[in-house]
Amino acid sequence: MRDSKIVSRKFGIENSHTLSVAREYGGYNGVDAAFSLESEAIVEIIKKSGLRGKGGGGAPAGNKWALIPRNGDKPVYLAVNADESEPGTFKDRQIISKDPHLLIEGIIITCYAIGANDAYIYIRGEYFQFQRILQAAIDEAYEAGIIGEKVMGYDYRLDITVHRGAGAYICGEKSALLESMEGKRGHPRLKPHFKEPEWYFGNPTLVNNVETIASVPFIVKNGTDAYREYGTHASPGTLLFALSGHINRPGVYEAEFGTPMLEYIEYYGGGIKNGKKLKAVIPGGASTPVLSADEVACAVLDYEQMRVQGSSLGTGGMIVMDEDTCMVQALQNLLSFYHHESCGQCTPCREGTGWVDNIVAKLLDGRGKAEDIDRLLDVSEPMNGKTICVFAPAVSGVIDTFVTKFRSEFEAYLRETDV
Repeated sequence: MRDSKIVSRKFGIENSHTLSVAREYGGYNGVDAAFSLESEAIVEIIKKSGLRGKGGGGAPAGNKWALIPRNGDKPVYLAVNADESEPGTFKDRQIISKDPHLLIEGIIITCYAIGANDAYIYIRGEYFQFQRILQAAIDEAYEAGIIGEKVMGYDYRLDITVHRGAGAYICGEKSALLESMEGKRGHPRLKPHFKEPEWYFGNPTLVNNVETIASVPFIVKNGTDAYREYGTHASPGTLLFALSGHINRPGVYEAEFGTPMLEYIEYYGGGIKNGKKLKAVIPGGASTPVLSADEVACAVLDYEQMRVQGSSLGTGGMIVMDEDTCMVQALQNLLSFYHHESCGQCTPCREGTGWVDNIVAKLLDGRGKAEDIDRLLDVSEPMNGKTICVFAPAVSGVIDTFVTKFRSEFEAYLRETDV
C-alpha cells in the first residue's frame, strides 16, 4: 500500500504541534500561494480538486464554498466543525494535537477564498486538552503576525476564536452548531428548499469539518492534479480513518479513497486480535449501517462504493468486531447513546430512540417476545426521512442492518427465554 500522507505528514515528528516545526516543514507556504491568486480562483481550484467534505456528508467542498455571496453588505464567517462526538471517530483531534498549524493555515486560505475576516472553531466540550493545544498554536500565530490585523503582512485581517461546546452530540450537525454558537439550544434548523449557505446571526457562513480545512493547503500549494493522484475519480484524495475495536493496532491512519477495506484493516490494524475471525465492521462512525464480514471482504473505502454496499463512509470511524461479539449487546450500546443524545425536537426521534432502546434492553433482560424483533423494524420505519436532521434516519439504518443481518442472534435470546 503506497504512502498517501497529505494531512498526517507531520504526525510522527517530535513537537509537530509547534510553530517552529510547522515552518521547518513548509508550514504556511500555502498562504503566499493563495494570496498570489484572486480569491475566486481558489474556490475554482477547490472545485477542480474534487475535495469532498470529510465530516460525514462527503459533499463537494468547492460547490459549498461557491454558495457564499461576494461583495455583499453582510460580513462572512467561517465555522470549523471540531465537535467530533460520533462514537468511533477520533481523527480531528489528531490534527488538532499533532498539527494545529496546518488547520490554521487551511483556515487562512479558506477565509481569504470566501472573504471572511472572522473564523470560529467549534470544539467538542470534552476535548479540553486538545483545545489547550489548539489555543496555544493560535496564540503563536498571533504573536508571529501570521493572523491578526495583517495576515503574514498582507492587507487582510483575520481573527480566529475557539468556541467550546457543552458536550451535545447533536451540535456536530452544522445548523445545530450555529444555533449553539448563537447562544441558543443546539437544535437543527429546518432545511431550505434550495441551496444556500448557512447563516450565523443572519450572515452567510461556511461550515466545514477540521480535516476538510486541513486538506486545503496541500491542494493550493501542489495543485489539483497532485491531489487527484490519490483516490478515485469520484472520490479524490485521502481520508483519516479512525480504526478501533478488536484489532491489533488501533489508531488513526490516512489512506487514499478506493482502498479495499479488508486490506486497510490488515495493513494498518494488523488484523483481528488473538487470531479470531472478523464478524462485522461499522465503517464510518456509529451512525453508519453495519457491514457483515462477507460484505467487508468486497467493500472499498470510497463514498460511491459504500453507498452501493448500503452503508456510508461517514467520518471514517471504523469499528471492527470479531466473531465473539454479541450483536444484540452492540446494538443496545449504540441505541442507549442515541436515546440519550436525541435533542428531542422531532417526535419520531425523541420517542423512537427511547422505544427501540427499551425494546433491545427487554430482549437482553430475557423478557422479550417474538414480535419485539419485528417491532424494532416497525418503529425504525417512521424514524427515517420524517425528521428535521439525519439523526433519526441514521439510527433507523443502524437498527435495520443489525436486525436483518444478524437476526438469528436476536432470536437466540427468545429461545433462551422459552427454555
